[in-house]
Amino acid sequence: QVQLVESGGGLVQAGGSLRLSCAASGLSFGTYAMGWFRQAPGKEREFVAAISGIEIIYADSVKGRFIISRDNAKNTVYLQMNSLKSEDTAAYYCGSHLLVRNVVSGNVSYWGQGTQVTVSS
Repeated sequence: QVQLVESGGGLVQAGGSLRLSCAASGLSFGTYAMGWFRQAPGKEREFVAAISGIEIIYADSVKGRFIISRDNAKNTVYLQMNSLKSEDTAAYYCGSHLLVRNVVSGNVSYWGQGTQVTVSS
């Protein structure tokens, strides 16, 4: 079955950096668009970034600070998070779908279990 496993979360000071990873198995990774999402306590899950074979899309709130990338040989998608702010504190999830527009809308086929990122001010 399909599994998405996130890692790399933790506690970091404001202004610091973290890199999240999402390792995928059970799917033809290179054919899927991959995305990162986050959910803060009491808030809805929101889109952060997506990557397909030809497109990279970011939410306005992370443009210029976060970088999404993928390594198809390792079936892994990454999220490099720089200049972190307290408002970036959330559980971060990866998701996948064949269509990048579905990833952007959050209508994904598969979800990971999430990894917590806490930014202290």
